[in-house]
Amino acid sequence: MSLFSSRRALLKRLGAFGVGAGVTSLAGFPIKDSLADSGTDYRALICVFLSGGVDGNDMLIPVDAAYQDYSKARPSLAIAQDSIITLSGSNGGHSLGMPQMAKELATLYEQGRLSLVANVGALVKPITAAQVVARTATIPPFLFSHSEQTAYIQGWTGDTDASGWAGRAMERIPTQLRDRLPVISYSMDNTLLLGKQSRVTQTSANWGSYWGPADLSNASDPLNGVIESMGLMQSRNAFEAEYARTLGATFRDAVAMSTLSKLAKPPGNTYPSNDLAASLRHIAGLMPVFKAAGIKRQVFLVSFGAFDTHVKQRGTGEFSLDTQIKSAVQALAAFDQSVQTAGLDQNVVTLTFSEFGRALQPASGGGTDHAWGSHWWLMGGPVRGKQIVGTYPSLSLGGVDDGDQWKKGRWVPTTAADQVGATLMQWLGVPASDMVSAFPNLSNFSQKSLPLLYT
Repeated sequence: MSLFSSRRALLKRLGAFGVGAGVTSLAGFPIKDSLADSGTDYRALICVFLSGGVDGNDMLIPVDAAYQDYSKARPSLAIAQDSIITLSGSNGGHSLGMPQMAKELATLYEQGRLSLVANVGALVKPITAAQVVARTATIPPFLFSHSEQTAYIQGWTGDTDASGWAGRAMERIPTQLRDRLPVISYSMDNTLLLGKQSRVTQTSANWGSYWGPADLSNASDPLNGVIESMGLMQSRNAFEAEYARTLGATFRDAVAMSTLSKLAKPPGNTYPSNDLAASLRHIAGLMPVFKAAGIKRQVFLVSFGAFDTHVKQRGTGEFSLDTQIKSAVQALAAFDQSVQTAGLDQNVVTLTFSEFGRALQPASGGGTDHAWGSHWWLMGGPVRGKQIVGTYPSLSLGGVDDGDQWKKGRWVPTTAADQVGATLMQWLGVPASDMVSAFPNLSNFSQKSLPLLYT
């Protein structure tokens, strides 16, 4: 049966998840006629990558005596102590809080829907700041470089292998959990989602129904049949055969995304007006449809922002940390509300991360320079919320966690990005025995996963 004839049959029977009973095939998917009848075995990981290197020092701040180390090191940038929202609990004996620009995250934390991972970053193996200063540590390649660290934090292992940790891990998912559209990108950098063999589905919040001049939403458009036929061509020439195979697979994904997107209902709650919000809103509308289609496991990647705040970190400017964090946090909070309203509260986890942190000591121009360890956020019903996992660094310049020989406050991570990633992929169903295949450096760490999620 053609992709388009099966779609015509579906759209006749389903209005907007319309009438009828049973299961209909759509571009290879069984679509249940009612969201209420959907299976429960759906899990999605949403990875929000904040591009440019977020200053974690301003996102998780001590409110006890250690605040003096923070304010002394960055007098021109320090957030006022009396404006910080104190979080329940402690980490390493420290009482910590979040800034007003992240007040929605602080609320989610207190509701048990958010946890933080302190001082996490790219690591090859456990090391200390003293080893880094003495130049005896094994460190990630091209440290402090945006492009290389963006790739490395997403799982890049070298020029001969462009794949990322989520893509490799999803290829290890048990057969019964596999399906089409396992990894979907709203980002221009897809390292995280690239597998060794599988492909990435590229989309956007403005996803349309056209592939060039072909209207994928119009089953009678003759161009659709032409493209579909091209994808079925066979050839003795290896290049031509691979081209046809790739074209056909990509076209089938495009048809599926086009049709499933047409069935999606936008969330009813209000979102802010920014690119991250638009992408998350689009995902929130699609996930109930994916679940109804019988898809079981998915990873989404969204990139946002320009957090390379070498200058003008404070203030209301478009590219200040304050403005961008506020935009990101409001988008995340709206997405969390949509997930709960859609009945997907226990099915979705959202990770927010960046390629590296920033130095505690300010740079000239009211900004900060590239550093290393930072703080990541996890959000959702499956998250063991209201906790700060890992070890919060000493904010003393030149102290035990400062790996900078000039004592500028570049924290050496005490938790590896691989440990966080492995924890998330284990929740999706990747066997523990396959984790080192997805995270080669994980074998260097005695603790392979972290107490971040409920099983």
